[in-house]
Amino acid sequence: MQTEPSSAAEFDGAVAMPLLAAAELQDHLMTVTNDLERLQRLLDDAGEALSTHFYSASNEAMGLLSTTDGGNTSDGLKQIMQDIAGAITALQFQDMATQLIAHTSQRLRNCADQLARDTFGMDDEDGAAIVEIAPLRPNPVTQDEMDAGSIELF
Repeated sequence: MQTEPSSAAEFDGAVAMPLLAAAELQDHLMTVTNDLERLQRLLDDAGEALSTHFYSASNEAMGLLSTTDGGNTSDGLKQIMQDIAGAITALQFQDMATQLIAHTSQRLRNCADQLARDTFGMDDEDGAAIVEIAPLRPNPVTQDEMDAGSIELF
């Protein structure tokens, strides 16, 4: 049998614990969101560097192709083309990771918003943000490995 708090101090203590737990959970959600944003920036930088190298290798390969005498291409040229194919796969994987990070960040923000509303008893009429309904497909991408030829262009 549960008893009602008999004094204001007992009531404040009973409310403070869930508020403290909710605040701690919200801090964890925001930490994860910040980590995801940092990871996104790292992926963006890596993607830009990869793109630069891809275009440089592609231009070099085209230059080599234009200087060949029409015979069989050299092993070096074939290796360049394989490297370019690998760069394309890596760029596709970077794009998928970017989409997944954005999706996860949005869901974490929604959780933090809902937690704040539940904890403080706010409703939408009080100006709280609208919680986005989860999409029918919970993840924007389903690929979980980076094998050449296994990732489709978006």
